[in-house]
Amino acid sequence: MSGTPHRYALVGTGARATMYVNALVERRDKAQLVALADTNPHRIGVHAAAVEAAQAPAPAVYDAADFEKLLDETRPDTVIVTCVDAHHHEYILAALARDLDVICEKPLTTTAEHAAEILAAEERSAGTVAVTFNYRYNPLHEKVADLLRDGAVGEIISVGFDWLLDTRHGADYFRRWHRLADSSGGLLVHKSGHHFDLVNWWLDAAPIQAFAKGKLAFYGENGKHTGHDRGYDRVTGSSLAADDPFALHMEENEQLKSLYLDAESEDGYIRDQNVFAPGVTIYDDMMALVDYDSGATLSYRLTAYSPWEGYRVHFNGTQGRLELLVVENDHVNPAQKGPNGASLHGTHEAAEEGWYELTLHPFWTKPSKIDVGEYQRKGHGGGDVRMLGVLFDGDTDPHQRSATARDGVNALAAGLASNASIATGRPVNVADLFNQ
Repeated sequence: MSGTPHRYALVGTGARATMYVNALVERRDKAQLVALADTNPHRIGVHAAAVEAAQAPAPAVYDAADFEKLLDETRPDTVIVTCVDAHHHEYILAALARDLDVICEKPLTTTAEHAAEILAAEERSAGTVAVTFNYRYNPLHEKVADLLRDGAVGEIISVGFDWLLDTRHGADYFRRWHRLADSSGGLLVHKSGHHFDLVNWWLDAAPIQAFAKGKLAFYGENGKHTGHDRGYDRVTGSSLAADDPFALHMEENEQLKSLYLDAESEDGYIRDQNVFAPGVTIYDDMMALVDYDSGATLSYRLTAYSPWEGYRVHFNGTQGRLELLVVENDHVNPAQKGPNGASLHGTHEAAEEGWYELTLHPFWTKPSKIDVGEYQRKGHGGGDVRMLGVLFDGDTDPHQRSATARDGVNALAAGLASNASIATGRPVNVADLFNQ
């Protein structure tokens, strides 16, 4: 392919950055990663070494505090933001001020104020913001979208959505920076943003009000009451963590060891905290009732301590009902090992059983099972690969899966309104929250 490669800079070099770094290296004929930035130089070095090992041009490296200098010196066309959620807005706003495009991991940001700033900045800029809601690209979710848009259940009256995070995946939010609401916005923003966005996209509607309940009922200091707490602060160096099914042994996972354990001396960030250690400021059990501008309602629940992982979603309409059940892991095996004996505990590479059932229940006739093909368990149900094709290869997007800054705000709105409702005990209008 001829022509000048599109230039990308990435800020935030944790584990999630790996997907983007690998994607750009694989597309080195048309894409170049010109710069990496982070607050931790060791993590930058891990990704920079991977780029060089793949014989792609070496990226320039910068401290995140020098982001403006990065933009001046490396002149990227697009900035990829994969840092701690509460800092997304800083780099988005800096890029938009220079008319650059932005690819941002969800959530777009963590506050209504920063969301409003991003929308206003994009309005002034020649650049645009894309939010990477990869669950939209899952073939199962695309099929649901097709069925709903084709009127399979008529006009949608209500939606029920129950998402279960198991004690491998769900626990991981309580051992890393996500355990602090000031950093992540809590699971109703960080994790549920995926789910609220799916409903927004499926309904082609926006949330207008939420009433929610939430509590920290399992993790944190609740472990003393349940008997799950083994009494250590972190896994590394603790004999008490040796046989704890909630422990993350980073030394057994090459990526986690290189990105976090070996990087601790730079900033003191601890990735393997005891999930029952004090200091958790997010909830692990949440429910919300959300009203939409279309007239539909959503009943939503997120549980972060389930023995199995997956979700149930159903749509009640004027012509019937559509149901989707996805079992991503039917149980958790903490002893599960991956290639070369590497531990899979605390990762998304589980090897337990998984399946799906998509069922259409029209009025007056027997239900029908809908086959979407072989179920893919890795990469968000196959969504990551398809999303990267749209972002970096210009693949067609017939399902309108690409998410804009406005889509990011609408997903954030449901989570922020739910958090505010939990704090006040009252329903919260989105318009009031965003001062619209």
